[in-house]
Amino acid sequence: MKITVRERTEEWEKAHLVPYASLSKNSRGRRHKEPEDNTRTFYQRDRDRIIHASAFRRLEYKTQVFVYHEGDYFRTRLTHTIEVSQIARTIARALGINEDLTEAVALAHDMGHPPFGHSGEKTLNELLKDDGGFNHNVHSLKIVDELEKKYPGFNGLNLTYEVREGIAKHTTDYDNVGPSEFSDHRFPSLEGQVVDIADEIAYNSHDIDDGIASGMLNLDDIMDVRLWGETYTEAKNKHPGEASKVHRLVTVSKVIGKQVRDVVEETAKNIDRFNIKTVDDIRAAPQKIALFGEEMNVLNEELKTFLMEKLYRHYRVVRMSGKAERILKDLFKTYLNIPLQLPPAVYEEFMRTNGDKRVISDYIAGMTDKYAIDEHNKLFDPYERV
Repeated sequence: MKITVRERTEEWEKAHLVPYASLSKNSRGRRHKEPEDNTRTFYQRDRDRIIHASAFRRLEYKTQVFVYHEGDYFRTRLTHTIEVSQIARTIARALGINEDLTEAVALAHDMGHPPFGHSGEKTLNELLKDDGGFNHNVHSLKIVDELEKKYPGFNGLNLTYEVREGIAKHTTDYDNVGPSEFSDHRFPSLEGQVVDIADEIAYNSHDIDDGIASGMLNLDDIMDVRLWGETYTEAKNKHPGEASKVHRLVTVSKVIGKQVRDVVEETAKNIDRFNIKTVDDIRAAPQKIALFGEEMNVLNEELKTFLMEKLYRHYRVVRMSGKAERILKDLFKTYLNIPLQLPPAVYEEFMRTNGDKRVISDYIAGMTDKYAIDEHNKLFDPYERV
């Protein structure tokens, strides 16, 4: 009997991946039963469903640090997501774990971010402080479980348990176990942990790049940050005739490379240290397995501290955050006080749920930066057409 492409892939995984990798064939499955695909594994289908989701497309116009119209060079949630996916896949391949699962979690990890980056999340959390708050990881899970409506018979994307677990537990606070269905263990799969640290590698390195390009960060100041300064000096010495922009971009690449190698080495040590043999061993371990080594962790913390002090608290970023807060608060309060100003479908859902504020926050969280600004203008600028 001829085997399918999917079955051949599953056999390859079993033969070539490490024993503690999440095998597609061993997935805990989906919330709603579906026939298996003859070509793609569970995790490959999840990856494809995420890529084709409307919430994924909207990441193109959602902020990483800089508001969308500040410049075309700066990273958006979509470019950041692609970069996280690339870094995570590289680490997964080096460790011999499931690259498809890693990619699916990476692509979905930021789908729940509202417009205007972390300032948008902070604002929605404040507006919902008496109603459970707002967390982008929880909202990412809600998007893939409920809000995306593409398939007959169920809401959401009907992703596998392992991808949903990686989304729900995508956080540095693993004491917050997320929804009860994931509460039987503290840590996600190794694939999920790899996405967490790839996310950190990506945004630290790339925020420095964007900060320099924006003029908010001074190259001389960054030279005092050891990881960056030492790597930049190496790049300059190796390519003495190149422009400073080339040295900067080479440094970004080399910093990422150093951190990736460090994570692979430290993770391998932790696997030996805790005698990891199975996927269950990963979830039951006394600590995270995918980590920086001690020295790299210190260097990374220095980098994060520098970014917080010099970029995230820069007066221009604070101004952008202030604008974002005003826009989202105005939208939320206007919709809540005069719900007829909501689009008909959102208004109907709001009334059906007896005025549930979550309907409004879900609508706002799904906006892009541009849409939120345009909507604010329509509601508050008397010369703007509605």
